Amino acid sequence: MASILPEIAPDWALFLDLDGTLLDIAPRPDAVIVPPGLVDSLRGVAARLNGAVAIISGRPVGDVDRFLAPLAMPGGFGHGSEIRLPGGAPTPSEAARHLPGEWLVRLREAASGWPGVLVEPKAHGVAMHFRLAPEREAEVRVLMESCAADCEDFALLPAHMAFELRPAGANKALPVEVLMRHAPFEGRRPVFVGDDVTDEDGMEAARRHGGFGLHVGRDFRGGSAEVRAWLARGASA
Repeated sequence: MASILPEIAPDWALFLDLDGTLLDIAPRPDAVIVPPGLVDSLRGVAARLNGAVAIISGRPVGDVDRFLAPLAMPGGFGHGSEIRLPGGAPTPSEAARHLPGEWLVRLREAASGWPGVLVEPKAHGVAMHFRLAPEREAEVRVLMESCAADCEDFALLPAHMAFELRPAGANKALPVEVLMRHAPFEGRRPVFVGDDVTDEDGMEAARRHGGFGLHVGRDFRGGSAEVRAWLARGASA
């Protein structure tokens, strides 16, 4: 029996993943489309929750700010490698690590011979996408595993048609834990909305603070379009 989707309540602190949750997955990381009305919905929900809305994304903060301009929302970026408190500037978290420069050289050299495989550098990590070349999945995995084996500071993370190297201590629970210690999040009921295995850490953190998680695939039958409609309802409630 399908669960009943709860509507946004005024005592929530809302933590939102970006790709696959607010935005539809695109063939390339730079090809995502921000649907009309999304920024207005986020602004409206944030006003209703006294600012307790955060974006928790694997993307770097610059990407998120560009997509959601003119908003510069609090949250966690790079899987928690960077955190921005309300009204503040993004700063590296305790989990942040610098990616070995030689890894980018190795990945880009390999990708140059694999049409359709894309390398996405991040502030504290790197992703290798094979959505446009699914037959390269095993080769991308082996290459990324070889990098991770060289450095215990980084861990290999499966993603949507991609593999990512991120700092071993970085995850989406970290920004939830940090933000829940600060106004306006403190004392509210945290709700984490995400679509991927990387979001499960954030959902578990929300549960530890008396809240819960909503999974796009399990709780939103219409996918990210339904998430956006849900936000629009919450903004106008």
